[in-house]
Parts: sequence; structure tokens; C-alpha cells
Amino acid sequence: MIDLAEARARLGRESVVLPDPVPEHPLLAGKREIGRGEYSIVLDKGDGERVYKVISSPADYFLYTAEDRPRGKHFPVIHADHGIIGRASSGYPFHLIEMERLYPLQQDTPAADLASRLIEFYWSACQQWSRLGMDMGRIALYHMTVNPLDVSDSLQQAIKALSDFVEEYQVLPDILNANNLMMRKDGTLVFSDPVFIA
Repeated sequence: MIDLAEARARLGRESVVLPDPVPEHPLLAGKREIGRGEYSIVLDKGDGERVYKVISSPADYFLYTAEDRPRGKHFPVIHADHGIIGRASSGYPFHLIEMERLYPLQQDTPAADLASRLIEFYWSACQQWSRLGMDMGRIALYHMTVNPLDVSDSLQQAIKALSDFVEEYQVLPDILNANNLMMRKDGTLVFSDPVFIA
């Protein structure tokens, strides 16, 4: 098993959490924070089906709202873009997205096993292309499209769609963090936050 902390550190992707407080907004008043990442804060909408996600990364915003964004079984369902609701300490605007509720991967489930295989394969490809520096992740993801894993057609198509998005928007992939791979209640693996900007 790879050391994910070491792998993320080599990519300059150590675990960092967004330091900003939840911005004030009528839709967020009284909502419980249920998750926080490097560029986002997730709040429970309270209906058991949707969450509010406050995002500060332009890469995530494109991934969730662009007309040509990746869609399908392995990408989150976005219900609404509620616009800009403030500014993060990074200087980027905070966007409020309403999306389907996703869940952390549970050990010993098919989704967790599949995520582990994806991470291992991706990291192996990153090591192969490490001489390319920051571009190694982008090339490694492309490598996964031309040297496919033994996965379902829908997941292989999702990997291709993500690779195409990364190239089109000149963002970088981040699938070494298992928190960027989540699951639906039915066990479907979902790329929840698989991109970032350097």
C-alpha cells in the first residue's frame, strides 16, 4: 500500500483545511457544517438528500458549473448555483453550490476498494512521469485513459471525461486524496473534488 501522506507531500498536496469561517448567507443560516476541505466547506441542507457547498477554488467552480463539465454516474449532481456569497482569504470568491449529498468511503466496500485501485494506479503513473514536475498528475491521468484499468465502462468513461476537463481548463487532477473520491448511498464511486489549481 502506498503512503498517501508522502505521495501527496511529493505533489505539494499536503492536507490543508480552508481556514475561513462560513460566510453569512440566508440559505446557510443555522445549517450544520459537516465537512471542510482545502477549498470548500460543506453544510447539511437538512433534507437528507442535498448539501450546500461553499467553494473558493475556481477549478471546483468550473467542475460543478461549466456547460461542458464532466457528467454522469461518477460525477456529482449539481442542483443550483446560488452565486458569489463572499471572498475567501485566498482572494478567490466564495461560490455557493447546492448539490447531492455524498458520503465518505466506507472500508471494505466495493467503492473503497475501487478508489484504492484508482489511487494506486494513478500514483504509479505519477511516479513514472515525475520528471515532468507539476504536470505529472495531468499526464498520469491521461495515462489512465490510454492504459485503462479493469473497471466498468462507465468509470473508464468518467476517467476520460475528467482527463479531457483537466486539459480543457488547464487545472490539475487531485485523486490521491480519498476525500476527493466519495460515494452515494447506493455505493456508486463519485469524483467529488478531483481538481485543483496550482
